[in-house]
Amino acid sequence: MELRHLRYFVAVAEEGSLLTAAERRLHTSQPSLSRQIRDLETEVGVKLLERQSRGVTLTAAGKVFLDHARLALLQVEAAAEGARRAERPEKQSFTIGFLAGQEVVWLPHALRIIREEAPEVEIILSSQSSPDLALALMRGKLDVAFLRPETQSVGVSFKFLAKEPLIAVLPADHRLTSRKKIQPQDLARETYVSSARISPVLQSVIQDYASNVGITLKAEYEGEGLPSAMSLVVSTGGITLIPLYAQNMLTPNVVARALEGVPPTIDLTLGYNDSNSSPLLRRFLSRSDELVANVQNQSIIRYAEVPQ
Repeated sequence: MELRHLRYFVAVAEEGSLLTAAERRLHTSQPSLSRQIRDLETEVGVKLLERQSRGVTLTAAGKVFLDHARLALLQVEAAAEGARRAERPEKQSFTIGFLAGQEVVWLPHALRIIREEAPEVEIILSSQSSPDLALALMRGKLDVAFLRPETQSVGVSFKFLAKEPLIAVLPADHRLTSRKKIQPQDLARETYVSSARISPVLQSVIQDYASNVGITLKAEYEGEGLPSAMSLVVSTGGITLIPLYAQNMLTPNVVARALEGVPPTIDLTLGYNDSNSSPLLRRFLSRSDELVANVQNQSIIRYAEVPQ
């Protein structure tokens, strides 16, 4: 089995069409691609794709194989990136990923630690969604990232940093802004805007909260991320739930309110690739408790208390 077989199979599975995968992704002919897929199925010993008049679908075996194929390609990419870094020792760098907006809270303290450990290192920053940060860690593109504990992040470890309470965000002229805290039942009666379309961990936390307090939160509008969710809140007069740190990103036409009772919380973690042998990474991770203490002492944001 060759890597090209895996790449071809992943392309076909994601496009749902041999013709589309051949023309748009792989720049080869459909007959040639079909032969490669048949060769792969012969070697694996099971049928991976069902050919249909309008494309292809994965068999049960194909769905399982797809997950492993993606992981294998990610590991190869991470290995290549690690080799390239090892060949450039004169250009030492340390790449940090952040959920957009978390830089305001964590970056100053992270920079101080890194500068103390390695004054000459080049620091590269990247802001992405949490799932994209996890993918970048798997690919070896980041040394460390401030993100959610994403599931199915094979080869990535997560070191707990803090629990972030969720808060409600609503238009500045909304009738509920007169209250200091928002009742769960108020959420259920208002137009709900989802801010978690590309954040499965946040979506799970919100749904668990709704279930625990006995309400239904069915999104009438879905934002691609926090900025678009804010725009939808203003334009629809609705309410959304966001992690506390994101109050740094609020615009003047929206306000934040705490939730009545015990608020839901979402974990913030330091993620890193287990195969990353960077000595600086290990030293940085060893000072994570100091990092958390500095943030708790100096930030205007107060995270939830962690149960003992």
